[in-house]
Amino acid sequence: MTNNIKALLATTALFFSCQTLASSGCAFEDNQGGLIATCNEEIQEVILTGTVATQTMLELDDFSKGYKEYQVDTAAITPLKNLKEATEIVVIIGTWCGDCHRETPRLIRILEEVNNPNIKVTYIGVDRAKSDPEGLAAQYEFTRIPTIIVSQNGEELGRIIERPETSLEIDLAKILN
Repeated sequence: MTNNIKALLATTALFFSCQTLASSGCAFEDNQGGLIATCNEEIQEVILTGTVATQTMLELDDFSKGYKEYQVDTAAITPLKNLKEATEIVVIIGTWCGDCHRETPRLIRILEEVNNPNIKVTYIGVDRAKSDPEGLAAQYEFTRIPTIIVSQNGEELGRIIERPETSLEIDLAKILN
C-alpha cells in the first residue's frame, strides 16, 4: 500500500472512532484543536410523554422517593373522600422537571389515600418543549408544570400550577368546595 492510502485509512478510522465517542456522550469542544473528543459523565434522564401510568412514574427514583416519604394530611382530605360528583383531574408533568418530582408523588399519595372512585386522574407527560407526540397536552392551555387541572361535567373548576398555595390537599379541597 502506498503511504497516501495508509494515511487515508488511518484518518477514516480516526474519524469513525471520534464519531463513536461523540455518540456515546463525549463531545468535541469548540476551542479545542484537533480531532480529540472530551468525555464527561452526564445524568441520564427518562422523559416519558403522552399518557403516563402511575406505576410507571413510581418506578422512577425521583418519583418513588417523594411518594414513600410524603405524609398525607388526612384531616384535609375529608372533603375529597366525601366527593359525590364525577371529577376529572388532568396532571401535565415532565418526568425531567424538579417541581414535578416534588408535587406529583404527593398527589399520587393523596389520591391513593382519598380512594374515591368518583375521581379519575390522567397524567400527561411532556418533553422539554412541553409537548407530546399525541398532542394530548396541547388541548390544555398551560405554560408551567406540573399543571393540575380539576374539572366536573366538562367544566374546569380550577388549577394548581407548579406548586400549591397552601398544600395539595387544602388547595384541591378549595377547588372542589
